[in-house]
Amino acid sequence: MDYYETDPEFMERMEYFTREEVVNEPGQELPGDVRYLAILSTLLGCQGMEVYKEMLSEALEQGVTPVMVKEMVYQAVDYLGLGRVMPFLAVTNEVLTARGIRLPLESQAATTLEDRLEKGAQTQIFGEHMREAWKVGHINRWLAANCFGDYYTRGGLDLKQRELITFCFLAAQGGCEPQLTAHAKGNMNLGNDKGFLIRAVSQCLPYIGYPRSLNAIACINKAAER
Repeated sequence: MDYYETDPEFMERMEYFTREEVVNEPGQELPGDVRYLAILSTLLGCQGMEVYKEMLSEALEQGVTPVMVKEMVYQAVDYLGLGRVMPFLAVTNEVLTARGIRLPLESQAATTLEDRLEKGAQTQIFGEHMREAWKVGHINRWLAANCFGDYYTRGGLDLKQRELITFCFLAAQGGCEPQLTAHAKGNMNLGNDKGFLIRAVSQCLPYIGYPRSLNAIACINKAAER
């Protein structure tokens, strides 16, 4: 459907806001690859499939590599669930294949089934006190082995990028404010400071709306006080 034909007034304002006003707001700019990585993660989080597909093609032209995209999608499973992520993996594969990119991509795995728990437990994002947390119940053990051991240890994205996309997943889906605050603090521990996170929220606001964006900023402010 051609929205410029059916909804010209809406498209005029929407295009101006998302592609001019937000992108060029003084003090809220982000490098192109970082901006697109945040937006793609946000669209995954809010299940914005149609816009995700459009933005993915743009992102690949702005320095986001196929490996970065795949790593983002894989990591989303732990924060959004398999049911919501698999359709996005299928669309991602469609777009990459259409661009002549051969799949599967080069492996980014850094753990085995034997050492994933050990290496996942060593991932330092929330502080030394979390190193032994995996011993408190099976969910925490899964968190260390699966979330951190299976995904955070992989190549393709560094820890700062991985914490950014996690923050975006949580902000976009809503209802996860305790976890969002914790990951805002995790971002800050890695060098993604308060100003950076607010810029990320600002660039993603058109895709998730004001309520979830304001909630995200409140969580950032709360984390900064800790």
